[in-house]
Amino acid sequence: MHRLQSISALVCVFLLLVPAADAQSANAAGAGVRGHEIRDPSGPFSSITRPYRPKEVAPINLSNSDRLEQLLRAGNLYLSMQDAIALALENNLDIEIQRYGPQLAEASILRAQAGGFARGVSANVQQGPSSAVSQTTGATSNQGANVTGINVNASQQASNASSSVVGNTLITQTGSAIPNLDPALTGFLRWGHFTTPQSSAFITGTNSFIQRNDITNFGYQQGFLSGTILNMGLSNSTVTSNNRSADFNPSTTSTLSFQLTQHLLQGWGRAVNSRQIRIARNNREVSDLVFKQQVITTVSAVMNLYWDLVSFNEDVRVRKQALSLAEKLYNDNKKQVEIGTLAPIEIVRAEAEVAARQQDLTLSETQVLQQETIIKNALSRNGVASPSIADAHIITTDRIRIPDVEPIAPIQDLTATALSARPELGQNRIQITNSKINLQGDRSALLPTLDAVASLNNNGLAGQPSSLPEIPGRPRFPTGYFIGGYGTVLSQLFGRNFPDYSLALNLNIPIRNRAAQADMVNDQLTLRQQELSLQRLENQVRVDVQNAVIGLQQARARYQASVKARILQEQTVDAEQKKYALGASTIYNVILTQRDLASAQSTEVAAAAAYAKARVELDRSTGQTLNNNNISLDEAFRGSVSRPPSPIPAVPPPK
Repeated sequence: MHRLQSISALVCVFLLLVPAADAQSANAAGAGVRGHEIRDPSGPFSSITRPYRPKEVAPINLSNSDRLEQLLRAGNLYLSMQDAIALALENNLDIEIQRYGPQLAEASILRAQAGGFARGVSANVQQGPSSAVSQTTGATSNQGANVTGINVNASQQASNASSSVVGNTLITQTGSAIPNLDPALTGFLRWGHFTTPQSSAFITGTNSFIQRNDITNFGYQQGFLSGTILNMGLSNSTVTSNNRSADFNPSTTSTLSFQLTQHLLQGWGRAVNSRQIRIARNNREVSDLVFKQQVITTVSAVMNLYWDLVSFNEDVRVRKQALSLAEKLYNDNKKQVEIGTLAPIEIVRAEAEVAARQQDLTLSETQVLQQETIIKNALSRNGVASPSIADAHIITTDRIRIPDVEPIAPIQDLTATALSARPELGQNRIQITNSKINLQGDRSALLPTLDAVASLNNNGLAGQPSSLPEIPGRPRFPTGYFIGGYGTVLSQLFGRNFPDYSLALNLNIPIRNRAAQADMVNDQLTLRQQELSLQRLENQVRVDVQNAVIGLQQARARYQASVKARILQEQTVDAEQKKYALGASTIYNVILTQRDLASAQSTEVAAAAAYAKARVELDRSTGQTLNNNNISLDEAFRGSVSRPPSPIPAVPPPK
């Protein structure tokens, strides 16, 4: 018995080390996975216990990157466009949430490699915040965007967050079953004492049969991608009883078994049984494309926010200039009333104009504050919770520049670039590929079940001659070959002295097979829907590119027209003021021309911002946002941009 326990312990330890080594290799393969840290359990027996203990995922990090503090000086946040993009890549929470996607896909690959069905991946992308202009005019800066700025309540954001993770909870289980690819060790130990009353003492020689039966069984199971299932086992039964007819007492019976099952129809072949692994690996690519799409979407939103802030600051300058002109007109009128050359009503008229211009300036300045709050919330992990960030005034160091000549490639080239670069299209193409792979399992499930089962058993018996008195007339004949201990049993097992052989075929034919037929039809219909959805998306991409090109042309035309209108109004104001000085005009006409000038200047500022955002939209629609802004996707995934912050100007740029 002691020898049996020693051998069983050695077998147990050896089999335990097999999955542990697999876990170590899987760990080594996953050590270079990008993203958040996943720590393996540690301890003196970690190499054995690692497969049975949970991995630890690092807590979330809510601290901002050092770049944000480096750009702060004297209560001002000096921000260039490149710094705004870098801060978004490092701190934006929409991008941070999406960084978990590829690692979720990696875990799904691990699940599929064990024979499980792959989990789905989320393809939901948060559209990013809109500018403060949408809060006053009701318009949105990002076409089709879900507003997630300061004008969205918490319940809406929670709804968006819940919908973004629902894809990770769905597991599609259609098609033929996949064998369990992870090896498994089974064991059964039992020590028993049994007393059975006997109505006849003819067999056992006693009316009270007492037996001690100790059972020690070990097994090893594993499935393979070929549709093969392997079962190996070692069973031992040691019996000590008061059976007077037994030749050996105690005795040990052992069986070393080997069984191989091969699916011949349903579930046959690597192509069928590896389909979930291939789907999981494709989903890993989908998660990368979703992350890329999130980066493009977030960067585009941040660029639009930046250009809107630039235009809002320009609008403040315009409003201040209009207020200055109104105040100058008020002071001039006041002097003329004092000397009696102007009616007192003109002072009231000028005061009303000053109040109106002051109101416009206040609205413009508060719009800047709103925009700064939205930008700081988008570029910081903890929003405006930090007092230094909340109180900081953003100074934009870049200005909108309109080129004299518009460099636009032919529409055919832009469309071809978009069809090859847009991550949404790549996601849909991979989903179609996954559906075609899944159909292989459905076709296999349509087939009958036919399994070939080969079994090989080696048997052994050993014991000691019974010392109980013989039953009269029934002498014992113990063969010396069986006399011995557990070593004798092992020599018989491995010497194959008492072998069993068998070969069997198991056949199961479903008569109507409706469930498999339904799965096949459903998955084929889903594939056709996906193919049509891909075509619809390609058509929409072409429309997006054309609309972006047209939008850029329109924005440029509006800007050029606004420049001409502003020049005209400047000359009109100058001429009207000269006429008023000569007494050929009225104060009312002067006020009207000044209003028109302020409106023309604001229109020019808005037209310049619209042009800048049209360029952003053209890059987004063609999938060139990352290339045209020198953005590395690897740096975006790590959340660390190697490019240093832009130097803070010694003299702040004019507002």
